[in-house]
Amino acid sequence: MPKRKPIPNLADSFEKIPVKIVQDAKEGSRWVAQQIASLIREKQKKKEKCVLGLATGSTPRSLYAELVRLHREEGLSFKNVISFNLDEYYPIEPQALQSYHRFMHLNLFDHIDILAKNIHIPNGETPKDKIKEHCRAYEKRIEEAGGIDLQILGIGTNGHIGFNEPGSGLYSKTRLITLDNSTRMANAYEFANIAEVPRLAITMGISTILKSRKIILMAWGSAKAAVIKQAVEDDDSESVPASLLQNHEDVTFVTDESAAAELTRNKSPWLTGDCDWTPRMIKKAVVNMALKLQKPVLSLTSSDYNEFGLGDLLVDQGDVYEINLQVYYMLRDTLTGWPGGKPNAHLPAHPERSEPWPKKIVIFSPHPDDDIISMGGTFQRLQDQGHDLHVAYQTSGNIAVTDEFVTRYLDFAIGFESIAGINTTKTKKILADAQRFLAKKKSHQVDTAMIRNVKGLIRRGEAKATCRYVGIPESNVHFMHLPFYETGTIEKKPLAEKDIKLTMELLRKIQPQQVYCAGDFADPHGTHLICFNAIVEALRRIKMAGDGWIQDCWLWLYKGAWQEWNIEEIDMAVPMSPDQVLKKRYGIFIHQSQKDMVPFQGADSREFWQRAEERNARTASLYADLGLTHYAAIEAFVRWHY
Repeated sequence: MPKRKPIPNLADSFEKIPVKIVQDAKEGSRWVAQQIASLIREKQKKKEKCVLGLATGSTPRSLYAELVRLHREEGLSFKNVISFNLDEYYPIEPQALQSYHRFMHLNLFDHIDILAKNIHIPNGETPKDKIKEHCRAYEKRIEEAGGIDLQILGIGTNGHIGFNEPGSGLYSKTRLITLDNSTRMANAYEFANIAEVPRLAITMGISTILKSRKIILMAWGSAKAAVIKQAVEDDDSESVPASLLQNHEDVTFVTDESAAAELTRNKSPWLTGDCDWTPRMIKKAVVNMALKLQKPVLSLTSSDYNEFGLGDLLVDQGDVYEINLQVYYMLRDTLTGWPGGKPNAHLPAHPERSEPWPKKIVIFSPHPDDDIISMGGTFQRLQDQGHDLHVAYQTSGNIAVTDEFVTRYLDFAIGFESIAGINTTKTKKILADAQRFLAKKKSHQVDTAMIRNVKGLIRRGEAKATCRYVGIPESNVHFMHLPFYETGTIEKKPLAEKDIKLTMELLRKIQPQQVYCAGDFADPHGTHLICFNAIVEALRRIKMAGDGWIQDCWLWLYKGAWQEWNIEEIDMAVPMSPDQVLKKRYGIFIHQSQKDMVPFQGADSREFWQRAEERNARTASLYADLGLTHYAAIEAFVRWHY
């Protein structure tokens, strides 16, 4: 198949595949859903079948929600649609919680009018000696349907499409494949632990995908940024299977801003044409240059600027040293030991206001440990500096507690009751019931309500203990139990009105001048993003309602256990001494249910305290590399204007 002719656009001289960048996954999903709906309706007018290739995973979930909405509210019919799914784990039962068969029915098929006979998903229960025959039959069914009109794809962090791992050939067809360890680690969030992730999968091949008439690949979040850049801008290579899509004549990548962050037009826009040299853009350009050249900002020369492609900045701004000094001051002014503002001080460049003092502050924590993991040093400093500090735990976090902890704590409860001379009959029955259930529990089973409650209680106890450790009074600790989370599975409900109203009630009760919340959307479960959206929507509604206190409320975002802000994005950097690093570590250790092997840990095998310390130490090292003081660690924040 011939490669597409390059589009005569300077940005596209880097991008070999067209990329549509949208604000967020919701906007991107709406756009892709409209492409699908238009194609279905066009085929309906011609009385033709519409053949769709469908993907699974977290990426297309919002797309399927939008297609369901179009069916229910705008009458989009799927009766003429024939679907073929990209892949399925092997071996796996169709009704297992993690099976793509279950995923598709739960998220799409059960809510639309597609005919059951038109749904095709690889069978994860096919006997091993029948796999090749099953795969050939799958290819034949696609051909008999007339080929795929539109193929929807996601992309793995290693560049896989479907389950075509690095090394998959251009001419590969539907087959059984061994999953790369990085893929298994990335998908471990769907399973209790990495050992339960299947090592094999059935997948359409690259050749099968490329035969589709039109392809749309979707990618959300900063975790996909590096591989999107590779797939779009680098030469096509079997080591990055998604880059082989450069060989298709009609393919579009749809990404949010975070997933497109590494594209040249975003990472180094001065290389793609005229650039608006705002202070933030100057900071980004100079910081990236300094880090790449491994030089402090104040040591950069005019030759460095010219060789790095920043000659236009020199023309626009003039003297090199003045530019260096401007960026140095911007970096210096983010550093503060007073995250709540410094009292009785006039500091115009300080990231926070001096007044009012002390401030009413609320830290929103999506899970019962994100506060101490993500901003533990700042958490303790705000308390020590005398602010009226509140912590709001948005979800119970119950699915992240292992079954062993349930029986351990129930054993303790029985022992305590016995020592205290309390009748242990009821507690013994609860323990016996739990032991019977857990002994026979299958991978697709949801815990009983009692077990979920016990797991939630364990996490509440740990959160309370952390707050006591920091010095927060119990009256300032709030457990919100947002309903979207309480499904008993990793799949959460969409953000609902009740979630927003509960958030509004708490904000109005506290009336804070400062709010901290998680801005880490790489969380594979999606919980952080839903919690963030609940807060922003609550603040927006309160602002629209005209509450007076909201005008003085600033919102700061921290990153969680999954990633850190880019150095040029940071608006406030809070240094930590070695003693403060250790104090934060001990605070994290209080969450014993999250130490050692944690369910749904994601692709990173390190414990949460290790991730946090390494991330904070690296941020401190980057500041030092740029010519600032070298601290033991730094916690970073970005101000969000709502």
